[in-house]
Amino acid sequence: MTAVLKAQGLGKRYRRRWALSDCTLDVPAGRVVGLVGPNGAGKSTLLNLAAGLLAPTTGTIEVCGGRPATGPAQLAKVGFVAQDTPTYAALSVEDHLALGARLNPRWDAALARDRIRRTGLDPDQRAGRLSGGQRAQLALTLGLAKRPELLVLDEPVAALDPLARREFLDDVTEAIAGREMTVLLSSHLVSDVERVCDHVIVLVDSRVQVNASIDALLTGHHRLTGPSGAPAGLPLGHHVLSTSRTADGPTHVVRGDAPARLPQGPGWTAEPLPLEDIVLAYIGRRTTAAPAPDTGPGTPDPSPTPSPVDDPETRR
Repeated sequence: MTAVLKAQGLGKRYRRRWALSDCTLDVPAGRVVGLVGPNGAGKSTLLNLAAGLLAPTTGTIEVCGGRPATGPAQLAKVGFVAQDTPTYAALSVEDHLALGARLNPRWDAALARDRIRRTGLDPDQRAGRLSGGQRAQLALTLGLAKRPELLVLDEPVAALDPLARREFLDDVTEAIAGREMTVLLSSHLVSDVERVCDHVIVLVDSRVQVNASIDALLTGHHRLTGPSGAPAGLPLGHHVLSTSRTADGPTHVVRGDAPARLPQGPGWTAEPLPLEDIVLAYIGRRTTAAPAPDTGPGTPDPSPTPSPVDDPETRR
């Protein structure tokens, strides 16, 4: 599978602070990809680098076959909706469409006007008087109507109420159906990712811990629960992501074919995990030392840790 975004040793530093360090990543083309991770993992910095709004301090990034923002043709390939869904407060909805048509060579005026009509936006209304949900819909319309190869959505629903968030995500799903487009959606809410995405990347401390389809993650992870009094550890060969112990016995989140490899002895059970539990198991692991602010990107933690999960197709 080809990659729409390739990063190698990518880093961005602000004075003495590294917002992203030594990030290596392939984003598969033709997918709706969810990017999740804790605060400070570097998600927004990565997306801003992909859109060409920032220049890297170290490493390289390639988007849609070229360096971001290197010219009109490259700019036309990427649509970007930032977290605060920025619009021009003094311009009307109609003004935004006219501006989009002038700035984007592949502008789809019919798509833009149809979305404005279906979302109930008043073309004469100034953007500064729109609600947060309405501004998000306007920003999404502008991003879609430029017909990008890659549409980047950086937590576009973070400020919306639950109903507006659901309506926005439903609109994203409907808008990209049947279109030759890759979507990269950053969100803190795994439920939002699961609602619209078919692929997940988990970023922790600038490192990719998961890069796989949601189906592969759901079938490849399980919760093993042992009887009271069972040892806390598991036999060698089990890939353990997290372990907890209660009065009922030990519980392990494991990767692999767990039901076929239950520990010996009575009372052990295996059950599938929801996507959120899988993602949280990876987010809870810290695999790298914090980057040194005055020496460059951080170095790997010398302690042994399980290798990241990836989809073999993303490596081709």
